[in-house]
Amino acid sequence: MATTSPLREAAALTGIGETQYLRGTDRTALSLQLEASLNAIRDAGLKPSDIDGLIPYGHGAVAEDFITNFGIKDLRFSATTPMGGASAVAAIQCALAVINAGLCHHVLLSLGRTGYSGGRIGTRVQQMPQFRVIGEFEMPLGAIAPAQLYAPMARRHMELYGTTSRQLAEIAVTTRYHASLQPNATMKKLISIEDHQASRMISDPLRLLDCSLESDGGAAVVISAPDRARDLAQRPIVVMGVAEGHPDSPSAITQRPDLTTLGLAKAAPKAFAMAGLRPADIQVAEVYDCFTYIVLCQLEDLGFCRKGEGGGFVENAALRLDGHLPVNTHGGLLSQAHMAGMNHIIELARQLRGQAAAQVPDAEVGLVTGYGDMGDGAVAIMRRA
Repeated sequence: MATTSPLREAAALTGIGETQYLRGTDRTALSLQLEASLNAIRDAGLKPSDIDGLIPYGHGAVAEDFITNFGIKDLRFSATTPMGGASAVAAIQCALAVINAGLCHHVLLSLGRTGYSGGRIGTRVQQMPQFRVIGEFEMPLGAIAPAQLYAPMARRHMELYGTTSRQLAEIAVTTRYHASLQPNATMKKLISIEDHQASRMISDPLRLLDCSLESDGGAAVVISAPDRARDLAQRPIVVMGVAEGHPDSPSAITQRPDLTTLGLAKAAPKAFAMAGLRPADIQVAEVYDCFTYIVLCQLEDLGFCRKGEGGGFVENAALRLDGHLPVNTHGGLLSQAHMAGMNHIIELARQLRGQAAAQVPDAEVGLVTGYGDMGDGAVAIMRRA
């Protein structure tokens, strides 16, 4: 039974937009973000002046950028959800809340990145609010890049449950296959398990092909009130359940008593209860994939399998389009582009609209997750209207 949350089906996704995903550009992240936003607004059949709520990805863009460039005259709400890779999905919950409160009719969620052209990952990590945690425990030992921060989680899972690098390779191979079917994907050359095993070690046990891309581009979606959504250009995608969760204290990953459970483990039961669904009801999942291990861990925390059973769950191409749970049908951050998870939301909308380049047949219900920084998690469950 669904919970009586006022956010259940309080809004729908009505517009999606993206730029070409690149590895090298002289454009700014803001210009890419504005292009994707215009594409999302037009996809919904709206005008920029119709936008009255704004939640940009929190790296530089502010409400005034959109007011100035789009001519918005009645922006009623703006915010950021500073949760790293969980920000985009967490912003869906924020949009539902302000729409349910009657503040807004159409909320734009937008993101622009120059992750390939705009500087080294270590520099950007040092600018994160969470850096003070890294600086106290990890950095003195030389750990600064995300791969170094998350590798101990993967190694601990392997030691506790017997998870293997070849099982992580199953995720990399599957997402690359899905990317090969996409017109807007960065990496399309197919890879094998052996290719993964031969790729160089980045931070044990994570190899090169366990790691997400660095990308330039923009992505955006529009979330609308139900009474407005049904009159727009696209079939609405209804948000059935949504939640965010944060990991247990302390914030430093290596100091936690349990390295193998993420904040998503707290969010997932709430989102499923709000939607009135179980994991078995999900037909397609777009799961945040900064690293292959993070996908495996989230599948466990979402309830698709028990903790420690993720390795076996992903074997034998189980996550492919024709597998028992199609995952990251666009290629994800591992092979399509690193858009901090906004491209995952776009792909879920395409799947549920029946417009995906690599379509899961008759997909009516799916979910999307975000994973951020030191283990924050967010999940949204959606259905075709």
